[in-house]
Amino acid sequence: MGDFVICDIDEDLLKKIKKFKMRKEKNIAAIIMKINVEKHLIVVDEELEDTSIEEFQESLPTHQPSYSLVSYVHKHDDGRVSYPYFFIYVAPRGCKPELQMMYAGSKLNIIKMSGATKDFEVRSVDEIDEDWLKEKLRFFR
Repeated sequence: MGDFVICDIDEDLLKKIKKFKMRKEKNIAAIIMKINVEKHLIVVDEELEDTSIEEFQESLPTHQPSYSLVSYVHKHDDGRVSYPYFFIYVAPRGCKPELQMMYAGSKLNIIKMSGATKDFEVRSVDEIDEDWLKEKLRFFR
């Protein structure tokens, strides 16, 4: 196995993340990111504004890894509403080991740069739905 490659983060993406963190909209939004393998650069793949978890899930690539930042509307059982901001890393089984290593090696860097306080990892895009999310967020107030 080769060394971990830590990919740089595209300037444009950094600006988008900064803005995304500060967004005041009370709806669900996401930035889906991918690694440009030739340039060793993390770039924007797609931006979703005022979306649903279903739409987000459908937008994710199923056969290659991806990173996403999600701004979510979490309705608590007691009626409170919070707006968690989190990171999701999808690492599908069966994709090229070099690609997996690139994503695994760059993950902490992008999480740190994004300022996301929660990060989740899944093997399949199919795992991501409202129930999964509510289960994950249950432990956060």
